[in-house]
Amino acid sequence: MRFVIDTNLLVSAIISTGLPRQLLDAARAGEFELCTSEVLLAELLDVLGRGKFADRLARAGLSPKTLVDDLRGLAVMVAPAKVPRVVPTDPDDDHVLAAALAGAVDLIASGDRRDLLPLGSYAGIPIVTAREAMERIAG
Repeated sequence: MRFVIDTNLLVSAIISTGLPRQLLDAARAGEFELCTSEVLLAELLDVLGRGKFADRLARAGLSPKTLVDDLRGLAVMVAPAKVPRVVPTDPDDDHVLAAALAGAVDLIASGDRRDLLPLGSYAGIPIVTAREAMERIAG
């Protein structure tokens, strides 16, 4: 199985425990292949570098760059040929969809209840919560 994990879930996985962390741990354990792109990793680096996250990471002796580099080493990197214009309220989410297509993934895991999750799927690729992704791994 191959998944794209949206930036919001990756941030949650990095800064706290719970289902997003379990999902990332499952990728590290080889239970599925994590797919991502340089654009998505750049977004993650930007978010983790923001004040509240950067301070929290620094207190734990971590840096945003090291964390993103670790994910780059873990993930299958994809380079979408084009980025479809699908999510009118958040063009950054179009990069998630483009990475999913380029990686021929089985699902997109997201916590974005405003933009991505309401789509339900894109090009036949289900868009699910972290809980639903973990259920698919277990099933």
